[in-house]
Amino acid sequence: MKKLSLEELGRHSVSEHQNKPKFPVKIVLDNIRSGINVGSAFRTADALLIDELILVGISPQPPHREILKSAIGAEESVPWRYFPTPEACLDYLEETGYALWVVEQTNASTSLLDFRATSQYPLALVFGNEVHGVSEAFLPHANGAIEIPQYGTKHSFNVSIAIGIVLWEIVRQIQAEPAG
Repeated sequence: MKKLSLEELGRHSVSEHQNKPKFPVKIVLDNIRSGINVGSAFRTADALLIDELILVGISPQPPHREILKSAIGAEESVPWRYFPTPEACLDYLEETGYALWVVEQTNASTSLLDFRATSQYPLALVFGNEVHGVSEAFLPHANGAIEIPQYGTKHSFNVSIAIGIVLWEIVRQIQAEPAG
């Protein structure tokens, strides 16, 4: 066993990445405080060929130094847009036809283990603030809520970790769907 070099990994350029077909998934970052978490979301979106990243409210925007530090260039390859309020974001999502799901612990959440992405996409996933979760404004517009099963004493994952877990599973499901 040996580690692969960058050349052996065969990574494509930013322009090649921008022209690749994307998975029909949008990430909505609702009032995320940390630029490091936003940068991590860009990096995950790049790695998993996610359609678009949407920043809402207080979420920092590129070229914020913390985003640049953790995104390591993914802010250049992932399409993104900003909305000052959840309502403005909701107007945009309604126009796109994406099914809206929040990633949140609610009284009606669906376990990620039971969620079937392929019956829902195109899909927009809202990830909420590190302390307060998803803004109440999104809840009445959501098709449902997805919850990541957890087994320890803490009741939440860091938002960047939650983004990685949920998106990886959704992309896995989409890829596993038989070609129609």
